[in-house]
Amino acid sequence: MGLTANDIIQLPVLETSAVKTGKGLLDGKQVEWVSVIEGPVENFVRKNEFVLSTGMGCEEHPEKLEQFVLDIIKSGASLLGIATGRYVFNIPDRIISLAAQHQFIIVEMPWEVRFGDVLQSVLQEINKEKQEQRNQAEEVRKQLISSVLHDKGLTDITDVVYQHIQMPVAVQNEAGDIRCHSCFEEAEAALFESSASNQNSHFPASIGIVDDHPLYHHMEPGFLQKRPCYRLPIQNNHKIQGYLLFQPEIGQPLTWFMMNVLEHALTAFALHFAKENAVEMAEIRLKDTYVLDLVKSNQPTGTQTAKAGLLGYDLSLPYTCLVGKISYKNQVDFRNDNPANSSLQSLNFNLQKEITNAGAVLNRRTMATFEDGEVIIFLEDSEKLYYKAANQFLDIVERRLYAFLPILEISWGAGKHEGGIDCFKESYQEAKTALEIGRKQHGAGGRTFFEDTRINRLLMNFASDEAIVQIVSQTVSPLIAYDKKRKTDLIRTFLAYNQHKGNVSQTARSLNLHRQSLLHRLRTIESLTQLSLVDPDDLFLLELSVRLWMMQKIE
Repeated sequence: MGLTANDIIQLPVLETSAVKTGKGLLDGKQVEWVSVIEGPVENFVRKNEFVLSTGMGCEEHPEKLEQFVLDIIKSGASLLGIATGRYVFNIPDRIISLAAQHQFIIVEMPWEVRFGDVLQSVLQEINKEKQEQRNQAEEVRKQLISSVLHDKGLTDITDVVYQHIQMPVAVQNEAGDIRCHSCFEEAEAALFESSASNQNSHFPASIGIVDDHPLYHHMEPGFLQKRPCYRLPIQNNHKIQGYLLFQPEIGQPLTWFMMNVLEHALTAFALHFAKENAVEMAEIRLKDTYVLDLVKSNQPTGTQTAKAGLLGYDLSLPYTCLVGKISYKNQVDFRNDNPANSSLQSLNFNLQKEITNAGAVLNRRTMATFEDGEVIIFLEDSEKLYYKAANQFLDIVERRLYAFLPILEISWGAGKHEGGIDCFKESYQEAKTALEIGRKQHGAGGRTFFEDTRINRLLMNFASDEAIVQIVSQTVSPLIAYDKKRKTDLIRTFLAYNQHKGNVSQTARSLNLHRQSLLHRLRTIESLTQLSLVDPDDLFLLELSVRLWMMQKIE
């Protein structure tokens, strides 16, 4: 409760004073400050103050004294001391009746009692009480920090906070999930709704909250099941790690001590999250190094196999290898980024978390690492669901990751082997081959499976033959030169025409061209290449040449 009106009345300096009204209220009235005022009250008196007055200016106007007392009552002051003997000889009955009606404490003080002595005595008690609260809060701070340093869990820290503030508390992570709580229903605590987002709900006026405490301006009012609640952000390196929820009873005051405990609790939770992140980052680095070593080795050694078990990996399972190339949709300059907050600095960490999350959703084991803008993933596989499982997995990863970094774009290649423990390097090489072929053929952002690249791999095997190089160059170069000069796209036109098996109407619709415009382009292709689009041999030669050119193996 802190310093009460009864504590004030018991001071030696007030032993000759008399309580005229509100004797039964003395133990329940808190006193936080003392002041002297005469004349208009206006906003010069704050809540829980002990106000001293001589009644000067009201000696011949009882109604002024009555209005003065009424204004003091409305200000929220705890009690009023009136010095009698000069301006007010006796406190009028109407004033006593008014104070009794409003359950307010009035103390009659002899004129001989100096206000300076009263101020000194009361301020000493207030300072003593404040110092006791500071000492108590410091002990709580030590207790909370000790809990973190001795690797106590979030629940232990939350219990310490509850023990000292005696109100339900809970900790949310950044996503809003409840990590721990004391005297909260977990399902209920996860339903915090900010009062700013609910315009139809009226948040009650703050009662007994220390609004000059630094923490006050960070308190976010809200509701849990339509009951008022508060939320405070837990920050580390200017980044929100989670939230601290607490729910005082309606009318329950929040004292300086409680606010200090909450402030120290935020520090303890921030330290705990920082330790968690450090451990998680260390574990990720160990796994990164291990998986990278796995794809570089021809065959896992006995040491690698044993280490796999320590990291939670099972090398005996069949895996699909997924290799992703990270790129950006727009040119981005990260040179001035704060390293602690840079998107590039945190990309691998967030991507690893999304990979782990996607594996958990599909109930499949994963292993992942990163190297030079490339992400390598081994996804637990099954024979029947190879394509489906890989696509589902990548859908989950990309959906959450693109929400975090919308400028990001990842191209994927996939390779699958059933050879078990000896095939990690081979499946990685096949996935990387599929990735390179897919990027050259379709550009960035696509997915290519190794099994679907058989024709392209066949072409790659003889694309370096000098005779073939010359034939392809003679065939494709006129089309490239024409496209550059006329700003057309004859190669794309031919590919669409070939895809639709020579159907002019379907090709025109797919290219959004008029039929006559398409026919003009097809005649131009025949004229430039000296090949007929209705002759099977010519058509094969042109398709082969365009495919090899698109593979970017021949200039």
